[in-house]
Amino acid sequence: MNTKLTLTIEQSVINRAKGYAKRKGHSLSDIIENYLKVITKNGPKTDIEITPIVKSLRGSFKASSNLDYKKELSKRLSEKYL
Repeated sequence: MNTKLTLTIEQSVINRAKGYAKRKGHSLSDIIENYLKVITKNGPKTDIEITPIVKSLRGSFKASSNLDYKKELSKRLSEKYL
């Protein structure tokens, strides 16, 4: 049984999503429904156990607020492998 759902979403996001749906040959409702099915399929992942070593490291590193993680990772990997 299908049920109507009302969402509040920014107009620019709606416009881009409608364009995406049209290019893919689906309705926006289908895309949203499939997305919700995927993210709710297995429920929340609460069975992940954090090891004692990882727990001990928590809070040991304070990154600056302007840290660009992707840029830093790329830089370090380039240094390591190039």
